Amino acid sequence: MAKSLKKLVVVESPFRGKGYHETEINILYAKACVRDCLTRGEYPYASHLFYTQDGILNDRDEKERNLGIDAGIAWASKGDKRVVYIDRGISEGMKKGIETAKKQGIPVEERNLPNYEEFLKNAEKIVYGKEYRFKHF
Repeated sequence: MAKSLKKLVVVESPFRGKGYHETEINILYAKACVRDCLTRGEYPYASHLFYTQDGILNDRDEKERNLGIDAGIAWASKGDKRVVYIDRGISEGMKKGIETAKKQGIPVEERNLPNYEEFLKNAEKIVYGKEYRFKHF
């Protein structure tokens, strides 16, 4: 019996928000998007979650931000497709990733997070301090 191959997917979702709280919600959203991919049987990569961790790159520094975007695009060329989660809009960084994928002939698929409204309600509770514990959305 042939073993089914899992798809390597690159996750696009917004990272930097207009302020601290919006960025924190975007981080939770990206994590939920990665989880969604895993539950679909895909192997996701989200450079914006990896490169922005403390001690790696500073997303508020444009030079470092662009370095992270470029590194993510380089790794993304190895993926089978680019999965763009659109519930929270499409950021400039996402646009760059989408354009690059199209130039490289990599399929781009738009998605919504299942139960986005429930996710947002729970994420706001976490970010605004009403509830402090990590939840799977």
